[in-house]
Amino acid sequence: MAAGNVTKVLHTGISVYNMQESLEWYKRNLGFELVKDDGYCLPLKAKTCFIEKDGYQIELFEYDEPKQIPEDRLTPNTDLQTVGTKHVAFATDDMDAFKQIYSVSPMEYRKTLRGE
Repeated sequence: MAAGNVTKVLHTGISVYNMQESLEWYKRNLGFELVKDDGYCLPLKAKTCFIEKDGYQIELFEYDEPKQIPEDRLTPNTDLQTVGTKHVAFATDDMDAFKQIYSVSPMEYRKTLRGE
């Protein structure tokens, strides 16, 4: 039995600036599908949706008044010093092809800490 009786990781939550653009990006570039649109959550003042690929879900939040990312969080080396979630990792059998997504995508690609 797992500690605390946890049997499965359910999802990761990510805040986005634009829900529709994010849904399209995750579908086009990573193959995620929309599985649940919770619409607008008044207590959060945000839209929420769940997307899924191969049993793994991401919950996307689009807040009415999102906070800008602080400058020191834009660089992986300094961001690691800030407590909190850092990334979601995906496996691929062709990293070069996967990196090509970022040459045509509005999402910025950042190198790993090792400079690879």
